[in-house]
Amino acid sequence: MSSCWKKSNVVAGVSIAIIMSVMSLSYFTKINFVSMLLPERNISTMPIPNANVCRGIPAHNTITPLKDSRTFIIAPYFDHRKNKMTRVIAILHHEDVKELYCWFCNSSHGEIYISQAEIDVHSDRFDFPYGATDLKCSEPEDWEPRYMSIHWSPNGDIDQLPLFEIKNHDPEGSVVEFTVCISTMFGEYNNVLQFVQSMEMYKILGVGRVVIYKNSCSPLMEKVLDYYIAEGTVEIIPWPIDSYLTVSSHWHHSMDPKDIGYYGQITALNDCVYRNMYRSRYVLLNDVDEIILPGKYPDWKTMMQNLQEQHPNAGVFLFENHFFPKTVFTPTDEFNISSWSKVPGVNILSHVLREPDRKNVFNPRKMIVDPKKVIQTSVHSVLHTYGDTITVSMDVALVYHCRFPRRADLPRESLIKDTTLWRYNVSLIGNVNKVFQQIVV
Repeated sequence: MSSCWKKSNVVAGVSIAIIMSVMSLSYFTKINFVSMLLPERNISTMPIPNANVCRGIPAHNTITPLKDSRTFIIAPYFDHRKNKMTRVIAILHHEDVKELYCWFCNSSHGEIYISQAEIDVHSDRFDFPYGATDLKCSEPEDWEPRYMSIHWSPNGDIDQLPLFEIKNHDPEGSVVEFTVCISTMFGEYNNVLQFVQSMEMYKILGVGRVVIYKNSCSPLMEKVLDYYIAEGTVEIIPWPIDSYLTVSSHWHHSMDPKDIGYYGQITALNDCVYRNMYRSRYVLLNDVDEIILPGKYPDWKTMMQNLQEQHPNAGVFLFENHFFPKTVFTPTDEFNISSWSKVPGVNILSHVLREPDRKNVFNPRKMIVDPKKVIQTSVHSVLHTYGDTITVSMDVALVYHCRFPRRADLPRESLIKDTTLWRYNVSLIGNVNKVFQQIVV
């Protein structure tokens, strides 16, 4: 009797244990597969016990390192242009990172949805070990996530993971016609005069917002940036990439074998495109010493209206970059403003001689893009787009690039005088003077 009782008790205990295990497994993880434009990826859904908010460590910085020390998250963006997906802009090691998982949080339903990320390292890495990367995360079918985490495993404690708000659900800021993306400001940047002149030229030509990915600049430059922030023109994105990686100021690994090229410029440009996708009709991708200067039109708006009418399916417009050497001057008393002499930097009005084209040599280009048609961009071209790409002839516009000469051996008589910039001299000089009157230099 006692033996039978013990035996039945054991059987009952084992049965209960099996039932509880099955219930627990059913409760905490339900595995299925999704078939979308992305490859099939293992998906799990699990409840969050007693959750009424999305848990995790809120990510407040522009660059968030994961604990694997090989992955750096910039931001996730809502991207439903072709399929139900969140696109995460990131930097990662192109060989060491093989697997990442997207953890989506739904506090109202009390569950987490986990999908394996498709890791897409951009092709323009230029042999650096780290490069701009898209993490393509398939979303749950029946709800729209607002928060997510990225983890190297489908298992873990949500409380210990960084929590990101998915951007572009409710775009912040006013919608403007033109946004200039400048990446990146580094090396204790102090070319104050040229920066102010460029900013005022952008405003004359029609800019609504200038986004600057700032690594470092001089104290005087900080004062100038504060002025433009208060004015509502400039938006600063902190860019402390050298806190995490060794950075090169060159574009190719062979020139300077560090972790990532040109202070992570390509990643910053891609983030700027997605950040302004629904806040700007057009985005200009150029450096701080460059101005896309119309030749046939008075401003960007008139130019782009005409170009878009001619090319209604275009989303990318390429403009030839032309060097105006800052070592070669065109003296004129009209532009020799005495109050500017104590401001550090280049006076672009004194540099209107450009280098001629080189035969059989490709001129690099900079771009004006419709951000909603861009998938991935590099510095001089868009890598993937939903629209056509148009090369704009230099009689319509060119990139005025005032810097050290590309060919220092050219005699002055070989240079081409191009005074297009002088068309704006009255407005430009007046506007620059107003800025310096309000900033103690």
